[in-house]
Amino acid sequence: MANGQWYPPEWPDRIRALAAGTLTPVTPRRAATVMLLKDTGSGPVVHLLRRRASMAFAGGAYAYPGGGVDPRDDDRDIGWAGPPRAWWADRLGVDGAAAQAIVCAAVRETYEEAGVLLAGPDPHSVVGDTTGADWEADRAALVARDLSFAEFLDRRGLVLRSDLLGAWARWITPEFEPRRYDTWFFVAALPEGQRTRNASTEADRAVWIRPADAVGGYDRGELLMMPPTVATLRRLVPYATAAEALADAPGRDLTPVLARARLVDGEIVLSWPGHDEFTRHVPTTTETGGVPA
Repeated sequence: MANGQWYPPEWPDRIRALAAGTLTPVTPRRAATVMLLKDTGSGPVVHLLRRRASMAFAGGAYAYPGGGVDPRDDDRDIGWAGPPRAWWADRLGVDGAAAQAIVCAAVRETYEEAGVLLAGPDPHSVVGDTTGADWEADRAALVARDLSFAEFLDRRGLVLRSDLLGAWARWITPEFEPRRYDTWFFVAALPEGQRTRNASTEADRAVWIRPADAVGGYDRGELLMMPPTVATLRRLVPYATAAEALADAPGRDLTPVLARARLVDGEIVLSWPGHDEFTRHVPTTTETGGVPA
């Protein structure tokens, strides 16, 4: 491969079916993912997980901690600090309940998959080390959905620190994919006293890596990534600190990025608006042969 773009072998057939009108797109599920940053002497590094090769979706690809919204993430009793729900609703382009659910999913999934918790006993502090056995028991209960995030925060006497998150981008899985997500990407800094670990059953490796190095690995075909991951990594390269990236987050464009498949000169062109590097050319029939460019 010329680079590390994730491109499943079944995509061409599904793209052709979508173009022919024989494939009905599934409704995307709301999701959230967090680009967790940590400052070092050579600039910020970002936390990436490598999805297990056995995973049906993006197996072997590097991604950020994240996942789908839990139906209970919009529990109105959740402890909350930072910008109010109305502010987040305006920023994310959804209603108040959905905004809370998306922000909660971002914080909850980061804790479930990386062991990092963006919450504290009050609006001005953050919990410290969360690697003890009692914390692990609660984290496992969250993963199993035996415990809602609201119940977890209440049990611990904590409030969610929404001010520690910055909304960065929004990508929607292409219409021809069988598993679709409407995903909001957030940026956050690793809280002092906390440390990451690979707590995800879906990942076989966790790394801290400079965005420029991750992008370089992708460009050389050494690191497999989905378009949203490498696109957001490229946007992180210029920042000298995590604080700089967070400060820029409120100005980031959250217009959803959705791949388009259209017929051009006898072939189907798959493109992501604003991201020409991911464009692919797919033959209109399997008889033409060849590998999509």
